[in-house]
Amino acid sequence: MTVEAPPQIVELEVESIAAGGDGVGRREGLVVFTPRTAPGDFARVRIESLKRFARGHLESLIVASPDRVDPPCPHYTSDRCGGCQLQHIAYRAQLGSKRRIVRDALERIARRTTDVPDPRPSERQWRYRTKLTLAMKRSGAKWTMGLHPFDDPIAVFALRDCPITDERVVATWREILLAAEHLPNATELRGTVRVAGSDILVLVKGGSAWPAAETFFATVASASALWWVPEENPPRLMHERRHVAAGTSFAQINESVAAALRGYVIDRVSAHRPARVVDAYAGTGETATALAALGIHVTAIEVDRDAAALCATRLPAGSRSLVGRVENMLMRALPTDVVIVNPPRAGLHERVTRALAGGERRPRAIVYVSCDPATLARDIARLPDYVIAGIQPFDMFPQTAHVETVCELVPLAA
Repeated sequence: MTVEAPPQIVELEVESIAAGGDGVGRREGLVVFTPRTAPGDFARVRIESLKRFARGHLESLIVASPDRVDPPCPHYTSDRCGGCQLQHIAYRAQLGSKRRIVRDALERIARRTTDVPDPRPSERQWRYRTKLTLAMKRSGAKWTMGLHPFDDPIAVFALRDCPITDERVVATWREILLAAEHLPNATELRGTVRVAGSDILVLVKGGSAWPAAETFFATVASASALWWVPEENPPRLMHERRHVAAGTSFAQINESVAAALRGYVIDRVSAHRPARVVDAYAGTGETATALAALGIHVTAIEVDRDAAALCATRLPAGSRSLVGRVENMLMRALPTDVVIVNPPRAGLHERVTRALAGGERRPRAIVYVSCDPATLARDIARLPDYVIAGIQPFDMFPQTAHVETVCELVPLAA
C-alpha cells in the first residue's frame, strides 16, 4: 500500500505484540506499530511516521482488550518509561505473546515450523531484577538519575521507584542520589547497582577524574564494592568493604529463572550422554561446573578475563577454561560431543556457525541459549543441516518484551 499523506488519526484493532513490545495492527493493508497497546484493543491511533510500515501513538481506546490491566508503576504511564513494554498486559497474556514472538521469528527468518510452548513463567513478576543501570545527567549542581522515555532516547526522567527491581537495589540508588555531589567530574554518567548474594555492587561508568571516590563510597553505606570505568579505560576497583569476585562480569538478572534455565540446559546436554562438552560464552562457569561435576570433560570459553578466571578456579582437573572470543577459540575445542552457545543479543559470529556446520567436526548436538529470537532464527538458518529437536522459552524479564529461549539442534542424519 502506498500512502502519500497518512490520515492523522486511524481506528484499528491490535492483533499481536511485536518483538519490541509494540502492538501490531493493520489499516487498509498497512502495518501499524503502536506502543502501549494490547492484542484485542480497538483503538484510535495517531500516525507519526510512515515508511514500509507506520508507527503510531495511542490516542484513546474505543474498546479495551480483556487482557488489559492497570500498570502499577507510575513512571510507566506518566514518564513513558522505556524499561518495560508490557505492564499494561496481564501476565498470562504476556507469556502467550512471547511464545508467538519466538514462533514467528523461526517461521519468518529461519523458515522452520515447530511447536513452541509458552515460556516457563517467573516465580516473581515484580521485584525480580537484581541489577539496574540508570542514566545520570548533571545540570549545574543537580543530578538527575533515571531511565529514558520509550519515545525519547536522549531525555532522562528522575526515577523514584522501579517495581520490577529488587528493593535493595532501589535503596542503594537512593543512597547514590544523596551522594551525587561526590560523583566523577562529568555531565553524563551511567551507573549500575547489582545484588550478588549478600553483596551490593556499584559500578559508575564515565568521567575523566574522581577525586571524591572515597567520600562517595563512604556515603553509599550499603555498597560492598565500588568500580569505576573511566572514559575509554578498563574498570578500576576503587574501594571494597569485602572482596567480591568478578564484580564487573555479566550476571543474570532474574536468579530463579536463570537457575531453571540452567537446569534445563544441563538436562538437554546430559540426554546426549556426552564425554566432552564445549560451553561457549561460559561466563563465570555455573553451567560448565555443573556439567563437570557429572564427570564430563568441559572446555569453557569466555572473553571476559575476570569471569574466565573465576570459571577456571571452579572447574575440576580434566576440564579447562579458555580466555578469548568464541569465534577465535572454538576450533581449538572441536571436535566435541555437544556445544552450548549462549551469545549476546547480536547472536553468533559467522565464523562460529561455519565451525559448527563443518563436516566431521560438527557436534552431535548444539544447545543454543538465546536472548533474541531474531538472531536465534538467523543463526539457525545458517545451520541448514541441523533440525530443531526441542525448544523452550523462559520468561527471564516479566513486564518486558524480552524472552530467553533454549533451542536444541541435532544434525539431520542423527
